[in-house]
Amino acid sequence: MREPIDVHVYFNFRSPYCYLVSKTMWSIFDNYHSRLVWHPVGGWNLRSSPERAKKKLPIARQDMARFARRLGIPVNPPPMETEPTPAGAASILAESEGCLREFIVETMREEWEFGNNIAEDSALAAIAVRCSLDVEAVLAAAKDPTNLATLEQNVQEAEDKGVIGVPTFVIDDEIFWGQDRVEFVEERLNDMRARRL
Repeated sequence: MREPIDVHVYFNFRSPYCYLVSKTMWSIFDNYHSRLVWHPVGGWNLRSSPERAKKKLPIARQDMARFARRLGIPVNPPPMETEPTPAGAASILAESEGCLREFIVETMREEWEFGNNIAEDSALAAIAVRCSLDVEAVLAAAKDPTNLATLEQNVQEAEDKGVIGVPTFVIDDEIFWGQDRVEFVEERLNDMRARRL
C-alpha cells in the first residue's frame, strides 16, 4: 500500500467559507490515499481585517447563500462577536481523540446552522456531546495554553508557506485557496496517482 499524501488544511472556525468546505472536503480523504494535516487558527488570523470584513459582509453573505443553496445546506449566521479561538484549540483535542472530522462538522453546524456562538461553554459542550467527547476535557482544551500556542504557530507556518486565507489546502509547494478549490485538490491527487481503487 502506498504512503498517504499529506494534505495540509488551514482552517478558521469563524469563516463562512470554512463552513461550506466542511461539507465538501471529505472526498479528498475518502477517495484518495491522503492524510489530513490539521492547522487550525483562531481570532482574525487568515481572515479579512475587522475593518475590511465590515465592507465585505453584505457581499460575502450573498456569495455564501448562493453556494449554500447549491449544496442544499442551511445558513443561520452566528452572532457577530463569535470568537473562533476556543473551538480551534479544542479541535486539537478532538484530533488526538480520533474524532477531528466529527468535531469540524459539528462545530460548523453549531455555528452556521444553529446560529450559536461557538466560544460559549454551552455551545462547546453541545458539540462535545455530539462527538462523544468528554465535556470537561473539551472545555479545558479550549483554554489550554499549549493548544493556544499551537494556533499561533500555525499562523506563522501559514505565513511562511504563503497561505493568505482560509480554507487553504497545501500539497507539497502547491497552494489551493478557497472552498471552491476541492476539485483542483482532487485533480492534483489524481495526477499523483493517489486515487483509491
